Amino acid sequence: MKLHNAMWPGLVGKEPGTDHPPISLERMLEMTAAASVNGRKYDGVDLFLFHPHTDPDASDDAIKAMADQIAAHGLKVGSLVAPVWPGTVGGPAFGSDDDRKNFVLAVEKACRIADILKAHGVREYGLIRIDSAGGVHDWSEDPAGNTKKIAETWREAGKVAAQHGERLAAEGEICWGGMHSWKAMIDTLEATGMPETVGFQADLAHTYLYLMGYNAPEAALLKEGYTDEEFWPAYKTLTDALRPWTIDFHVAQNDGTVHGTGSHDKTGRHCRADDPNGKLDIAKCSAFWLKDAAARGMKHFCWDGCMFSNEILEDAHTWETILGKMIEVDEAL
Repeated sequence: MKLHNAMWPGLVGKEPGTDHPPISLERMLEMTAAASVNGRKYDGVDLFLFHPHTDPDASDDAIKAMADQIAAHGLKVGSLVAPVWPGTVGGPAFGSDDDRKNFVLAVEKACRIADILKAHGVREYGLIRIDSAGGVHDWSEDPAGNTKKIAETWREAGKVAAQHGERLAAEGEICWGGMHSWKAMIDTLEATGMPETVGFQADLAHTYLYLMGYNAPEAALLKEGYTDEEFWPAYKTLTDALRPWTIDFHVAQNDGTVHGTGSHDKTGRHCRADDPNGKLDIAKCSAFWLKDAAARGMKHFCWDGCMFSNEILEDAHTWETILGKMIEVDEAL
C-alpha cells in the first residue's frame, strides 16, 4: 500500500505567537520528502483543508498551484480533511439547522477541491474525513435524538460526496459526541445507513481508548492492568466490529493517556513511533484493521502525529522513525 504523511500535525493544537506556532505546508512537505528508510520514501500526503495550509474557498488556480507544489516534491495527495468544525466552515452535525447546513457546506467545499486535485492528476485515491464536530457532553443531553441528527446530516453530506465520486470517513475519537465509544460509533454509522459512501476512519491511538472505555465506561473491553492474554481477544472484538466499516486508516502510537487542545479535548495522545511508553505493537495492531483493505477500496494509509511539539516535528529522526514503522506495517500485511 502507499505510505502517506499527514500535514495537519503542523496545524492542530498550534497557535500563532506561541512557542508552538503553525508549521507551513511547504515546510511539512520538505520534511516529508526528505525522509528515507532503506531507499523507500513517503508516497504522498493527506491534507487539512483550512487556513493557513489551504483556504477552503481558494480559487481553482490557487488549488492547482498547491497541487504543483506537492507534485514538485514527488508526492501525491490522498485523503482530505473537511473543515467541519465550528470556527472553520462547519458546525456540529447535531447542532442547529445552520450548523448542520454549514457541516454539509464544508463537505461540499472539500469535494470541490478534491475534484480539482483529481483533474490535476495529483490525487488518484483517498477520501474525505469528517466527524460529528460536537462534544460528548452536548450529545449526551439527548443521545437518541442527537444520533438521529448526526445520521441525517451525514446522509446529506454523503449525497454531496457521492455526486463527486467521493466517500466520507468518520474518524472515531472519544472527544466527538456519537463517536466517543466503539458502540456509539457503530450505532451512528448504522443509523446513517450509507455503507457505500459513509464509513469509518480508524486511528490506532484513538481506537486504543475505545478499548479502555474513556467517556463510555459501559463500552470498555479492557481494564487498567490488563494482561497481554486479555488484550488481543479484546482487540479482535473491537476490530471485527469496526473493520467492515473501515475505509481509511491512520498508523499511530498511544501511551494510554488522553490529551487535547481547545474543542479537540481529551482524545487519544499520539506518541512518537518509538515511545518507550507506547501501548501498541504498531505492525500487529495495524494488520487487524487492514485485513482485506483492498476489498474496501483502500490504497494507502497515513501516519497521524497530531499534538506533537514543534521540536519533535522539526526533527528529521521523527519522520524517518515513523516511515520505518509504516514500512513494517506494509510488510506485515
